[in-house]
Amino acid sequence: MSDTSQDGGVVTSARPSADDGLSPAELAAKYGLSVSGARPGLREYIRQLWGRRHFILAFSQAKLTAQYSQAKLGQVWQVVTPLLNAFVYFLIFGVIIGADRGMPREVYVPFLVTGVFVFTFTQSSVMAGVRAISGNLGLVRALHFPRASLPISFALQQLQQLLFSMVVLVAVAVIFGSYPSASWLLVVPALVLQFVFNAGLALVVARMGAKTPDLAQLMPFIMRTWMYASGVMFSIPVMLEDKPAWISDLLQYNPAALHMDLIRFALIDGYGGSNLPPHVWFATLAWSVVIGVGGFVYFWKAEERYGRG
Repeated sequence: MSDTSQDGGVVTSARPSADDGLSPAELAAKYGLSVSGARPGLREYIRQLWGRRHFILAFSQAKLTAQYSQAKLGQVWQVVTPLLNAFVYFLIFGVIIGADRGMPREVYVPFLVTGVFVFTFTQSSVMAGVRAISGNLGLVRALHFPRASLPISFALQQLQQLLFSMVVLVAVAVIFGSYPSASWLLVVPALVLQFVFNAGLALVVARMGAKTPDLAQLMPFIMRTWMYASGVMFSIPVMLEDKPAWISDLLQYNPAALHMDLIRFALIDGYGGSNLPPHVWFATLAWSVVIGVGGFVYFWKAEERYGRG
């Protein structure tokens, strides 16, 4: 449309648009637009994560290979490092302090090595998870993918490292008189439950570490305290037999202690069911479901905030 002004000029007015009066949200809905980087629904997020399963596996394997690439012994350190830790703990706690009370030497040595290897799996998953987002900001900001892929891949990396270490763990068990039996098959469900728990915990600390990078400096002290409270180097019921029963129960039912006890029970002939708390499998399953599922949902809720700011 056009009108003639008083000075003879022509004024053109725009034709009314069908979009006039629509709010931004209504315009987006009309033309099928969505917010860039918006958090998808939980079911869609899981579907996207499953679609990246090959990336998660490849990323974890690449990280595992690169971890010791500068060392001359290379991947051997995957086994040597926890084994050296176990040797040091044996000298201090087994020989000097006498934390092996109530257990013969052929039980205590595989007991200690199992504790160190299994707890290292959880410890390393948490330490890697806390830096999963803050330590990979370039990747997070450059590519669009479910951010949960990173902490899960780090937990998977630590599982692969534990599986390498299991060769030494099995050798130690056999050397000290625990031979393969049907109970060894229990290691498989025990490790599955521990992986679910570790992945959930890695997701929790990944979100916390993305917001507060200084958490990575505090985490080693938290993990060291957790290690000493979980019976890595000693039997909790024996060491606390003169303390109130609730203290022993509290420490025995902490998830790190449950995971170690299940694998010790499976591998070590002299470590019988009397050393385990009641309903140990149910308690372990409950921890894995609560932390695994809860940690995943907790991480997903902040999906659109990772890598921003």
